[in-house]
Amino acid sequence: MNPLGYGDPLRIGPYRLIGVLGEGGMGKVYLGRDSSGHTAAVKVLRTELAHDTQMAQRFLREAEAAQAVKSKGVARVLTVQTESGRPFIATEFLAGPTLDTAVQRYGALQEPYVRALGAALARTLGDIHTTGLVHRDLKPSNIVLTSTGPRVIDFGIARPEHGLTLTTTGQIPVTPGYGAPEQVLGQRTGPPGDVFALGAVLVFASTGTPAYQGGHVAAVQYEVVHGQPRLDTVPPGLRQLIEPCLAKDPALRPLPAHITAAMAPPRGAAKLWKQGPVATEIGQSEEWVRQLATFPDLAPRTSTTATGRPSRRRFITGLAAAGTVLAAAGGGGAWWMLRDEAVPREHPWDADPLAEGDYEKGKAPDPLWGPKETPETDRVDMLTIRDLVVLDTRMPDLLAYSVTTGKRKWTAKSVGEAFYSPSLDLILAHSTDVLYGISPRTGDKLWDYDLGIVSPIALDEDVYYYNDLSSNWATGDPGNVMALRLTKSGVKPLWRKRMPFVFDADDIDGAAGGGRLVLTAGKYGAVAMDAADGGKVWTVPAKSGSAWTPHISGGTLYLGGQSLRSFRLSDGDRGWSTPASTNSGLSMGAVDGDRLYAFANNELRCHSAKDGSEIWVRELNYTVSGKPVVSGNTVWVSSDHGSEGVKAFRKDTGEPLWTFHDKGGDTKGGWSMAGAGNRVFTVRDRKLTAMPVV
Repeated sequence: MNPLGYGDPLRIGPYRLIGVLGEGGMGKVYLGRDSSGHTAAVKVLRTELAHDTQMAQRFLREAEAAQAVKSKGVARVLTVQTESGRPFIATEFLAGPTLDTAVQRYGALQEPYVRALGAALARTLGDIHTTGLVHRDLKPSNIVLTSTGPRVIDFGIARPEHGLTLTTTGQIPVTPGYGAPEQVLGQRTGPPGDVFALGAVLVFASTGTPAYQGGHVAAVQYEVVHGQPRLDTVPPGLRQLIEPCLAKDPALRPLPAHITAAMAPPRGAAKLWKQGPVATEIGQSEEWVRQLATFPDLAPRTSTTATGRPSRRRFITGLAAAGTVLAAAGGGGAWWMLRDEAVPREHPWDADPLAEGDYEKGKAPDPLWGPKETPETDRVDMLTIRDLVVLDTRMPDLLAYSVTTGKRKWTAKSVGEAFYSPSLDLILAHSTDVLYGISPRTGDKLWDYDLGIVSPIALDEDVYYYNDLSSNWATGDPGNVMALRLTKSGVKPLWRKRMPFVFDADDIDGAAGGGRLVLTAGKYGAVAMDAADGGKVWTVPAKSGSAWTPHISGGTLYLGGQSLRSFRLSDGDRGWSTPASTNSGLSMGAVDGDRLYAFANNELRCHSAKDGSEIWVRELNYTVSGKPVVSGNTVWVSSDHGSEGVKAFRKDTGEPLWTFHDKGGDTKGGWSMAGAGNRVFTVRDRKLTAMPVV
């Protein structure tokens, strides 16, 4: 790593830049540190390319590709932003040598270590392919060995499976000896192309020499297309596993899952990154990074500080001299590096929360993006699904937008009210009398199932519950409770039970979780049913107070009504009870850790989830509408009277932070809200906005 030079920025986004990791044709890569001491590799598009639309799109496509992959085997993107017209990408900074550096320094890997490496890389490729992407440039310099295993980096030329190989200039973006024959020939490259590259990587790891060799690039590429790989020195036990990966015909190459199973490393094989010389280098790298993260002097000096500590320049020089792998390979190699404990967010698409000084008390901060125009509709519900916010518009279309940019990603036409199953990564929606399975990635309809006249109740992982009114809706009979088992290819009926309430119950609601389906019907109390067969397990009788919309968290059921109450979900054993402060009762809003957020008329309340005790109360100048939304360290509330705006409070103390207003009058109706990933999404008058949180 080199010190910052003339023209290098001292800061970009939240990162104070420490040194230069490397640079390539598209961008320059810096080591950055944020105010919390977390370090990151910050790749900035070159100034001369920032106004080139094609280059900027390619640069951002790299970030989007990496963000799409949910795998422990890749370096995660921390943030993608634009500052002063220049986009930049901040990623994990992985401490450790690249595979090519490790082999050059310590020789070829022993067979057990190659198996461990191959199994881990194949698993990561499977994760990449699951997202619909192809890496297209897997090679030893794009594999970093860390204390937690190998990590794949550099999605600079990653493309969707249907993407063409050739660039607009006709050049072949492939590393000689690692790109598959079809990639060399400029043909479409799919997941088998990455499997070919994996085979070539494992040959290099096990022998120390490339599988394909030649005096110049053209000769190497000729060998890839027409010749045979050099496998004579590959151990026999590995050769039979690696050779199929290098088949000329993509159809003959194994799937990543098969490779992972076949490699099956023996016990202790992972000590490659736990013990021995490679592990020692990894440990030294991690220690240097820890020192960088706490290094107090960031002023560019050439001697020591007043306290005797070495200057940043001397520190960086010493870091490079120690052999820590920090250099960027070919402008896109090992620049995604950082220790695991420094990841500042749960998901790569999460926003940075506002720090003290980033906002003015009493004044709403600027939106992260928006307002974005949405189709006209009288009512909007929202789902947050990984990097998407999905609008259920009752049109009955579903509209998906990127949580980071607000860009429309897809539209699912005429599918109706929606739920999301994280376990299946499936959106479930029904319109009129048809149930649909929707892909969150594309919005495509995967299957449909005829329901009849129904009312949805709840979704729990892979079981969908609804009220079937097909045979008796005209008489006002509450109908039947139905349970369907969901899969990605369709549904399977599980059971059918009579609705356990009398015929005039018209406010039936429900929640599912922990092996229970809990139904409520106002003055008739609550009933818990066994999720396996629909049998009645326990009840909350009407005489104990009205039971409003149930809320399940962990093994506990929470009910609002004339009092706020908790019950053990498994057997209905009553926990605590907190009487409502008004005759209107208390409505459950949200559970966040050990705190509950509820509302009663014009009060927003925070209670302990352990004993129901009051933590804080805030009185509002309007009646709360909908449920409070919790995101980051904030809780937000709104009213049907839209001109009152949306109010944000600090969730731990109830301190008022600000009120967010739109520019319209009071004729636009109320607000819809959802929160996730350090953002709160609001919709009013067909305008979608993403707001930051603290």
